[in-house]
Amino acid sequence: MDDGIQFLDIILFAAIAAFFVLRLRGVLGKRTGHEKRPKYDPFAKPDKDEGEEDKVIPLPDRSRAAKTDQADEEAAEAAEAAAETPLSVGLMQIGRVDEAFDEEQFLSGAGTAFEWIINAFAQGDTKALRPLLSNDVYGDFAGAIEEREGAGQILETTMVGITEAAIIEAELQGRTAFITIKFVSEQVNVVRDSDGEVVEGDPSHVTKITDIWTFARNTRSRDPDWTLVATRSPN
Repeated sequence: MDDGIQFLDIILFAAIAAFFVLRLRGVLGKRTGHEKRPKYDPFAKPDKDEGEEDKVIPLPDRSRAAKTDQADEEAAEAAEAAAETPLSVGLMQIGRVDEAFDEEQFLSGAGTAFEWIINAFAQGDTKALRPLLSNDVYGDFAGAIEEREGAGQILETTMVGITEAAIIEAELQGRTAFITIKFVSEQVNVVRDSDGEVVEGDPSHVTKITDIWTFARNTRSRDPDWTLVATRSPN
């Protein structure tokens, strides 16, 4: 009798165990090897939308920018060095010691002085020439006038006009500024003898003449006038 009861207990426990096994499989499911991956994978790369490219913002190339700045600076220095000719340096030095110096105004005044001196020389007016010329230049002009008058000749000069006036040299020597100008003018020059006969030149012919004159001025002087210190013809 006891053996029958024990056999029934074993069957009952087996039935209970089978029941729990079936319940667990229903809750946990059964692995078959064909399960679908979960929709979210924390280790997977995010999928891109179709046609969407990576949005990458490139950082500025500092080395290239530095090279560009350096090249620009070197080009500016080269242009500045090329612009520094002896003439420009000389004018700059004169401007530093003489704040009243103005290149355009100087050229205008030199042009006026050029015409005055040419006319005064033709007329033999040494008194008008004296304040405009240095001692050496005055000596040359006065000597030529004396020689002409001694030969009984008369110089007739008609200044048609100055066609070109350009500064070609400039320098500062101590306190004295020197500026050389190239004048191109159109003139009619005739030399007549004591009887009025033409001995040189053509009264109907206009001649283009090039003169190179150098003016000087003491920059410490209160006198604003420049003096003609040298004359020459172009080489």
